[in-house]
Amino acid sequence: MEANGREAVEEPLPPGAPPPARAPGIAGLSAPGRVAASAALAAVALTACAHLAAVFLHVAPANTLSKRHAGAVDAWIYPEFEQNWKLFAPNPLQQNIAVEARAQVRTRDGGLVTEAWRDLSAEDGAAIRHSLLPSHTRQNELRRAWDFFTASHDEEDRPVGERGGLSEQYLKRIALDRLRAARPADGGEIVRIQLRSATRAVAAPVWSDEETDTRTYHRELSWWTV
Repeated sequence: MEANGREAVEEPLPPGAPPPARAPGIAGLSAPGRVAASAALAAVALTACAHLAAVFLHVAPANTLSKRHAGAVDAWIYPEFEQNWKLFAPNPLQQNIAVEARAQVRTRDGGLVTEAWRDLSAEDGAAIRHSLLPSHTRQNELRRAWDFFTASHDEEDRPVGERGGLSEQYLKRIALDRLRAARPADGGEIVRIQLRSATRAVAAPVWSDEETDTRTYHRELSWWTV
């Protein structure tokens, strides 16, 4: 509207003139586009805030809020977003622990053959190495199963508490699935399996004068009947 009350008339652009510059960002979109972009940004922001809140409640000391919403927090965190403090703990992990398994197989003629040890941890490592989308199962299933077993058993491999038997069944099923998956169809029937861990300390850095025993030590479990 002009000062004298007459409506301003938009003059057409001269031929060959560039179109007027569009406003940067969301302001340059059409009205529906601005609404859609604003809604998407709001959804991303709310999701990020909810994720950070869930992670905070997961790693924070137990409190009234974390206890009240423990089910919802665990459902969101496990297994993709699990957090722990081992990397920053006063005593971070200083060992490489590999889980190995072998099978005792009954052949077609009725004989029993004990196969060589298979390094299941090395197979998991090879499966995720250089992968842009590494499998979470390959990264954590076997490792966590072994941690579960050792935490619920004493040095003599005797169960401690009610979760001991559950950890044995869980570890045995994982190992049995891995051993069966790699077997040929006519490779015989697995009747027993055995697991062991191979633990080797991480060598001290070259600039350190610390002496580290880097020999491999095995913890061999008893045979489990399939």
